[in-house]
Amino acid sequence: MPATVILVHGLRTSATLWRHQVEELSTLGIPTDAIDLPGHGKRIGERFTLELALESIDDAVTAAEASGTKPYLVGFSLGGYLAIEWVARNPGRVAGLLAAACATVPHPVIMHGWRAISKVIHTFPDRGRALNDFTVRLFVPNPGATDVIAGGVALEVMDDVLLTLLTLRPLERLPEIDVPVLFINGQFDHVRAHAGRYLAATRDARLVTVPGASHMVSVVRPTEFTEALLDGYRHATLG
Repeated sequence: MPATVILVHGLRTSATLWRHQVEELSTLGIPTDAIDLPGHGKRIGERFTLELALESIDDAVTAAEASGTKPYLVGFSLGGYLAIEWVARNPGRVAGLLAAACATVPHPVIMHGWRAISKVIHTFPDRGRALNDFTVRLFVPNPGATDVIAGGVALEVMDDVLLTLLTLRPLERLPEIDVPVLFINGQFDHVRAHAGRYLAATRDARLVTVPGASHMVSVVRPTEFTEALLDGYRHATLG
């Protein structure tokens, strides 16, 4: 049986972010599991913590292992940071890792700046939902924009997530990973400042930069992203 692809979304989004990838992979007969992190998607209302988020990934990997094959783990933005952390903590359990749009080490000035902005936005009557949806539709063409917000918008987890990101040390974790790692970033992604350092820190790694793409690379350039994902999947699972 083909290895399962486990898909982990980014902050405020949900499993619906991956609609295009799930459809394309399913067409090829590749099983997928797009999960919702705590406080997101079907789990809106739950508290987000690092341990609960890693437990969500662990549960998905455990379920995929039942098929007798090691899964391929894909994380976008927040999901990418979490995937790096989980794989480093759990050697030998996945065939490979794709970490997208997470190639900057979280910095206290940036994270606390975002915390301050989000607290102001949360004073709006709708907690910032209209502003979020407007921004998504402004920068992400349909159907991608609809996919981003279709599963709901996790408005209440910003502070917990940003504080969690400050506890992660991806450049220290990457050297511990002993499976192939594929980094994917959009050309205009604001979160790729340390892409070269990520690449140098990893034992077996490749970097793909998608031309013309922003941070939301998987929905802004879904075809190019999925092609790169498939290349990484085959490299990791077929050798």
